[in-house]
Amino acid sequence: MTVESRSLEGPTHYEIGHFIAGAKIAGSSGRWGDVAQPATGEIQARVAFACNEEVDQAVDAGERAFGEWSSLTVVQRAAILFKVRELLREHRDELATLLVREHGKVWGDAQGELARGFEVVDFACGIPHLLKGEFSEQVGTGIDSWSARQPLGVVAAITPFNFPAMLPLWTVPIAIACGNTFVLKPSEKDPSCGLRLAELFHEAGVPDGVFNVVNGDREAVDRLLEHPKIAAISFVGSTPVAEHVYQTGSAHNKRMQALGGAKNHAVIMPDADLDQAVDALVGAAYGSAGERCMAISVAVAVGDIGDALVERLVSKVRALKIGDGMDRDSEMGPLITDQHRERVESYIELGVQEGAELVVDGREFEGEGAQSGGFFLGGTLFDRVTPAMSIYRDEIFGPVLPVVRVADFDEALELVNKHEYGNGTAVFTRDGDVARTFANRVEVGMVGLNIAIPVPLAFHSFGGWKRSLFGGHHIYGPEGVRFFTRVKTMTSRWPTGIRTGPDLAFPSST
Repeated sequence: MTVESRSLEGPTHYEIGHFIAGAKIAGSSGRWGDVAQPATGEIQARVAFACNEEVDQAVDAGERAFGEWSSLTVVQRAAILFKVRELLREHRDELATLLVREHGKVWGDAQGELARGFEVVDFACGIPHLLKGEFSEQVGTGIDSWSARQPLGVVAAITPFNFPAMLPLWTVPIAIACGNTFVLKPSEKDPSCGLRLAELFHEAGVPDGVFNVVNGDREAVDRLLEHPKIAAISFVGSTPVAEHVYQTGSAHNKRMQALGGAKNHAVIMPDADLDQAVDALVGAAYGSAGERCMAISVAVAVGDIGDALVERLVSKVRALKIGDGMDRDSEMGPLITDQHRERVESYIELGVQEGAELVVDGREFEGEGAQSGGFFLGGTLFDRVTPAMSIYRDEIFGPVLPVVRVADFDEALELVNKHEYGNGTAVFTRDGDVARTFANRVEVGMVGLNIAIPVPLAFHSFGGWKRSLFGGHHIYGPEGVRFFTRVKTMTSRWPTGIRTGPDLAFPSST
């Protein structure tokens, strides 16, 4: 475990601090936040909120480590990452337990999160190949030109509560493989996994100061955004916060990558394999209690398929096994906090007020978790939702699936393209022409064809369009390498003994 259990007053059981320069440190600001266990509602820890001075310590540690770390050969850095790769897999169940206890997701989902994070570590182990530059011989008479990618310096990530392992693993391995040093600010709602990752990286041979973790709230975030020694920041969160983070960091001359919200549509065509589509929708809409930026949060029923689609969804949603994530039979766990559950419930009430047909009401959940004090909410299904409704427009980030009915494919495509978010989408059809046209014309960054959650593998890159992404780079994969490096181009000519005198014209290739 990252933290040591200690006796504290009240219901708190242990303290969570920071990881700076290769060592755990206790918080010194005197400010703390509670960390609840979502399945029971009990406070299980308190996490230190870093002050500006503690953020500065982490950044300074990264700055001190940068020279030596970036000077290692790319093969040496890759060798350390291979050790990280193996150590992470050895501690997979430990990390999954942290995810379940602090986030609330079920065991299988926690294991899946780790698997998608580990894939990026695997990708980063290939950094000797990924950092190869380009060379052009004889671009001019006796002149060669080549380019290389070099690290930026100290970089940072501000990651959300919904993927406390995967999001750090989507950024840290690539950034440090490229030669940067790193400061992670995880969510204060489930901070232990980020700290444990830093310990395991250090145990694998990553030197002191290369990977630092500071916990905290907005004070720590603002200090990172304004810090003169931070060269780049990756952020994932809601669109209003992502836009603020992007604008603030850019105003302080940082390279910024800010992934925002989503409202991912799944278009169900009349010729779709309905059983396949319904199973995919249930998994994508209710997995992780809907707390995913790639969750399907709108089902678009095309033509006359609406009645059959809703009928099959109802039975599946009502049959969801909801409970503590440590119970291997659970399919969906609680929401992250009681406040977030109340927010999602308020959207359910708003949907009713706005005239949507509430087919399955998750507020009526009476399973085991309902008596545990945990932050449980059942799966919710709306039918006959319109684009004017808040439950259609807004990112709810909970187990709520609205069904919108449209007449034909063109209307479905227009619906998707008009939405302000463009993170992910899917179409379910047997028609190859429909699938190809959808993929070509839809204005969304990640597209699934009979796949509800089209998260790219690590050797591609992840990111949305429109107000789902601020900045010019997607996350991980080749785009991650480009984000965490800058290009330097060299042009050379070696003396040949020929002297022609000064030439004041602009250089050309002749």
